[in-house]
Amino acid sequence: MTPAFAARLAAAHDRYDSLLCVGLDPDPKRFPAGFSADVEGIKAFNRAIIDATAEHVCAFKPQIAYFSALGAEAALEDCIAAIRERAPHALVILDAKRGDIGDTAALYAREAFERYDADAVTVNPYLGTDSLEPFLAYEDRATIVLCRTSNAGGGEFQAQPPEDPLYLRVARRAAEDWSQRGNVMLVAGATHPAELAEIRRAAPTIPLLVPGVGAQGGDPQAVLEAGLDAFGRGVLVNSSRAILYASAGDDFAEAAGAAAAELAATLRVGAAALH
Repeated sequence: MTPAFAARLAAAHDRYDSLLCVGLDPDPKRFPAGFSADVEGIKAFNRAIIDATAEHVCAFKPQIAYFSALGAEAALEDCIAAIRERAPHALVILDAKRGDIGDTAALYAREAFERYDADAVTVNPYLGTDSLEPFLAYEDRATIVLCRTSNAGGGEFQAQPPEDPLYLRVARRAAEDWSQRGNVMLVAGATHPAELAEIRRAAPTIPLLVPGVGAQGGDPQAVLEAGLDAFGRGVLVNSSRAILYASAGDDFAEAAGAAAAELAATLRVGAAALH
């Protein structure tokens, strides 16, 4: 924790000698009578809660899903503005549980710290340190990393002994439990074909979404050899930048189509050769 944020946290604690954080999870279905189930209703509800609790807290924690699922981002912005206006001592923790890499992670960090001006954001560390770096780069803000969560199922992975890699425990859990309704897939990166093969062995029937072919350098043939199921299927190979930005010119659409066709053909031929 940086000195700047540590000082802000200490000040928030000291203002009312409080260790309390109030979570703001506005669900219109649970509003009292008199609040509309729209953006204005969410705004009014949040402001009422903030007014009522401000002198008892050191932080508020709006949960982003309760806003974004309803297209109510304006209400989230208003909520944070209300905290700044009515409880300026309190820290704003954006409960978003973000977890991604590269430019996507950087945009999530920008969303939290610049668009919403949050003091802190919750982040899932599953993808490793590089997924946290864009958040940590905001040295005057806090990155709150999920470690041992409070939900009943958290121990399925978090509390297990390290007899084998977490990704294999995820794969086995998907194969044994989560796939009972046939609506589960696993993400398995093309840049680690040996581990992709381990995942396929652990989850022989689970479809795999495989990113990393193209700009990240994953080998399509290696993906097929490691990831195809017994029927010569079972992989969805993702390529983004290599197709979307195949050309920066006026022919960008044609170039994207050509790049997609080429990769599709490579995968088709490679799968046929293996099965």
